Amino acid sequence: MQVKMLTASKEMLLLTFCMMEVHCSGIQVDPPEEIQLIDRGHLGYLEITWSLPVSLIDMQECPIRYQLEYYNIRVQKWTVIKTIHRTYSDQFDLTKDIRVIVYTLLGGHCTNNTWVRSANYTELVQNLQSTGLQSSGVKNIRCVFYNMENMICEWKRNITSPSSLQLYLYYWHSELEKTEECPDYIATNGVRSGCNFTRRPLPLFTDVNLCVNGSSPKGPLKPTYASIQIQNFVKPDPADKPHLLSHTPLKLTWNKPYGKVPEHCLEYELEHIRVNPGGQYESERISTMLTSQTFPTSGEERNCFKVRCKLHTYCAEESFWSKWSDQTCYGTKKGTRMKKKHEKH
Repeated sequence: MQVKMLTASKEMLLLTFCMMEVHCSGIQVDPPEEIQLIDRGHLGYLEITWSLPVSLIDMQECPIRYQLEYYNIRVQKWTVIKTIHRTYSDQFDLTKDIRVIVYTLLGGHCTNNTWVRSANYTELVQNLQSTGLQSSGVKNIRCVFYNMENMICEWKRNITSPSSLQLYLYYWHSELEKTEECPDYIATNGVRSGCNFTRRPLPLFTDVNLCVNGSSPKGPLKPTYASIQIQNFVKPDPADKPHLLSHTPLKLTWNKPYGKVPEHCLEYELEHIRVNPGGQYESERISTMLTSQTFPTSGEERNCFKVRCKLHTYCAEESFWSKWSDQTCYGTKKGTRMKKKHEKH
């Protein structure tokens, strides 16, 4: 047993050694050549390409892979990709410098069945090209997908931008051949401040790239970019018609909001306020996937409820809470049983 463990440790050590050294088993591995970054006008979705090292062109019988490293703006850290292909595409932040490095990996009988990584890498650095007037780009592109029916993106004008300007929003996703302009602008005080996509539905679970730029008599404005997946920006309507079905115990029930949000995707939060005859009150919040909730009661206190909802993490990475529903109350006050009534909260 000890011999087997020692052998396995030596193999791991050899693998690590071969991945880091210039050569292993007499084979020297060169890094890729002619790395390029191709921008097809998709608002930050770029294609990286590279070429096979000349020294490996005649080694077709041995498997070749590549190790790509770059800064991933989705996870906000460096990402390592291993691939057999000589091209890879992803989203990049066009407002920052871009750095990409690629290694070559060689395996098979050419290296005694051990993967050997090139000691050097090929690097591409694309420096940010400053375009547009300084501090003129819009701020805070914010999108909300109301009830999965109306998609609206809004932004704030930069206070340092020229007084006379015209703003434009362009967008792109994988189902489009080229970028398109906002189908329906929203204006505030005569200046474009948002875009309504209701007449031009966007796809779910797909990166949608946005760019807001503009022009002015003083020159072009700096572009502002964003990349979203619209299912993560849903804001449902409030829960519909919360009401009490029974009073002993109290059973509160409600309906899912109207619209296209699937019922199984909704998570509800109830706020329950209990007031005893002495005027003291307790409050609690309860999360549930159901559309009803039962509460014990002595019949002497006053109970008030309201409900809100959002998409559960089963269906989206994040979501906006809906507004609270109307508050509904039932209970006693000064010894007299009150009728159930609704209070606008």
